[in-house]
Amino acid sequence: MSETSVLVVGAGPVGLTAALELRRRGIGIVVIDRLPTPAHYAKAVGIQPRTLEVWDAMGVARPALDLSAPMRGQIVYVNGAEAMRFDLELPEDVPYRFACMPQYATEHVLRHALAEHGTTVRYGVELTGFEQTADGVVATLRTDDGTQQLTAKYLVGCDGAHSAVRKGLGVSFEGDAFPEEYMLADVELDWSLPTGYGVRAMTQENGATSDLMVCIPLPGRGRYRVSSFVAPDLATTGADTVAHGLEGEHPPTLGHIQDVVDRLAPEPTSVRKMRWSSVFRVSHRITDSYGTGRVFLAGDAAHIHPPTGAQGMNTGIQDAYNLGWKLALAVSGHAADGLLASYDAERRPIGEEVVGRTVRDAREGIGSGETDFATAMLRQAQLLLGYRDSTIVGGTGDSTGPSPGDRAPDARGLRQDTVTSPIRVHDLLRHPGHTVLSWAPNAAAGSELAELSDAVTDRFGDLLRAYIIAPAADRSDGRALRDENGDAARMYGFGTDPEAVVVRPDGYVGFRVKEPSLERISGYFEAIVRTEP
Repeated sequence: MSETSVLVVGAGPVGLTAALELRRRGIGIVVIDRLPTPAHYAKAVGIQPRTLEVWDAMGVARPALDLSAPMRGQIVYVNGAEAMRFDLELPEDVPYRFACMPQYATEHVLRHALAEHGTTVRYGVELTGFEQTADGVVATLRTDDGTQQLTAKYLVGCDGAHSAVRKGLGVSFEGDAFPEEYMLADVELDWSLPTGYGVRAMTQENGATSDLMVCIPLPGRGRYRVSSFVAPDLATTGADTVAHGLEGEHPPTLGHIQDVVDRLAPEPTSVRKMRWSSVFRVSHRITDSYGTGRVFLAGDAAHIHPPTGAQGMNTGIQDAYNLGWKLALAVSGHAADGLLASYDAERRPIGEEVVGRTVRDAREGIGSGETDFATAMLRQAQLLLGYRDSTIVGGTGDSTGPSPGDRAPDARGLRQDTVTSPIRVHDLLRHPGHTVLSWAPNAAAGSELAELSDAVTDRFGDLLRAYIIAPAADRSDGRALRDENGDAARMYGFGTDPEAVVVRPDGYVGFRVKEPSLERISGYFEAIVRTEP
């Protein structure tokens, strides 16, 4: 019987994120996937700005951007006429914009990074069952060579809508299915429409949509992922069908996609170079528990919903990002009581909100219910999600800056004497631990905060990094990062009082306090971590 610290089931974007977050922290893992080889699907293609921030911290933003294409906006056609055109705009302080890349490219980037940390995926290995014990999980695995058992301290199920892990836990998966079936295809279109814009074309009769085509740009000249209502000869409703996901036995042909384009494209357009196609169906469901004992669920194993607005994969990646640092602390013996329970408490409300919003958007259009376009864009970018009600955040909020539980914003233009180029706040978060950002409004505060930073680092070691930010005019401490343009003060609401903001490893504010002290900061950390295993 083999052993590992964590068994990750499923090697899609979510499972690979969980695996990489654990390996970045030195945790031993095994990653399995029942498929014999990596899939070549362009299934989930939308990459949200928040996910790119996550990848930045994980060290994979650059290779992801190399394989992606910008998503600049959308053009909507109704009954052959342009009805709407809008740009996907975000504030300048957000470091990344919307992007598109095929799911197989996302998996390639994450899989390559995982391999650089010494772990490869074991393909062709299926989880057939598991049992929880007092100190671990015993999993039964099936391979071409037979059945074997593996023991792990924890198991993470990232194995999709039909999750064997979820079924093994016996938790509910409540929701419903959409009656419509769809076609997906990865093709090239020779139209003259502007690059980087999604296209939504539909036929409406008496306010109801009778025909639909959605084209999302992919890297490559004229390349799109096209989705539409299923062709009648490919419909599987009434047969033995899958309620959510791809149906690969009757894939659409180039002719099927050309028929859709002929009906709905705003100009004569030829379809060519089909790389992949499938019929798929959509459900909306969410489990009543993201974790039981030593077993956790993430991504489609925990929540499924319409692809409207490209929320699903991105939400799953952030599930794994939330869980990864907590699970690593638990494996190493540094997690305080209740830390792992915060995964379900923080992420399941997010899943409920995303499921509800994407179902509403699928029926009424993206942004339905929003009164402000800028807010709608921030929500689609997943920049407004947070954990203010979490039991593991604390301190005091600020009316002009992020409160505990909010996403830690970026800020530009920090300067340091030993660095010639500007530094971003998010540059300081590119490591596996917590980050303490202390604001020193004057030289006296700077000296005190320097001592505090040293004391906090001495007490908690590699679990955190501590930085001091000071106004541009203060050059009294060569270690301090000078807020040259005042961006950090503006984004974080820093004023005339010394202050400390503790940013969690997943990029959210965990604690905020004015007049910071070792006692106050230690009180927060000791509710999260144990310094001695």
